[in-house]
Amino acid sequence: MNNNIIIFCGILPAILLVFYIYLRDRYQREPLGQILKAVSFGVISAGIAIVLESTEQSVGLLIPEPATWIGALWNAFVGAAMPEELAKLIMLWLLLRRNKYFDERFDGIVYACCIGMGFAGTENVLYLFGNIENWQSVAVSRAIFAVPGHFMFAVAMGYFYSKIHFRDMSWSYRSLVFAAPVILHGTYDGLLFMANVTPEVAGLILMGFYLFCFWMFRVSRRSIQAQSKASDPNNLIFRNL
Repeated sequence: MNNNIIIFCGILPAILLVFYIYLRDRYQREPLGQILKAVSFGVISAGIAIVLESTEQSVGLLIPEPATWIGALWNAFVGAAMPEELAKLIMLWLLLRRNKYFDERFDGIVYACCIGMGFAGTENVLYLFGNIENWQSVAVSRAIFAVPGHFMFAVAMGYFYSKIHFRDMSWSYRSLVFAAPVILHGTYDGLLFMANVTPEVAGLILMGFYLFCFWMFRVSRRSIQAQSKASDPNNLIFRNL
């Protein structure tokens, strides 16, 4: 088996979504060097998340094999969503804190998504090698759900990061830059974990999961459209969206 093929299949969905968000930046596209830097920061964030999650396991914060919905949700939020989104946010802050190219509202989404895709591509490759016997089916399912999921979490983070940077929101809402992606990520994982815990109602839970993914897609699309319009120098009316 050619490991390069597995790696390519693992990173391809992330590459396509980076290309997509890059093309959506219509007014003043970011330098390719900055895009690659953001993706590399995402790869680093995956390593940070692994360290944080391993630390949680070592101190007994996680439930090894949850048998209840509460345990499943705990692991989803505390064991996955919080450390992973924190790692991404740290890298986004490091990338943008003195970045002269961060000069329009859509840029927050662009950079957050590039970091998110660096994270998702790395995670995807690890998952494929961890399921080497059926990596093809894992690659397909994760290309449809997991990688786009990380993209949509990143849209939320980038949206609120730009809101904060350009002073479009009050202090009371600033926690949303972390809380919003954590809630989305935790709910996403939580529904899947809950389906595994209670297989007798897994069908209903998975239906809720699909509906949640569709809702995230619509919200992400509206967020992208709003920040794109807000970055249009000819449409100042959208500056406060």
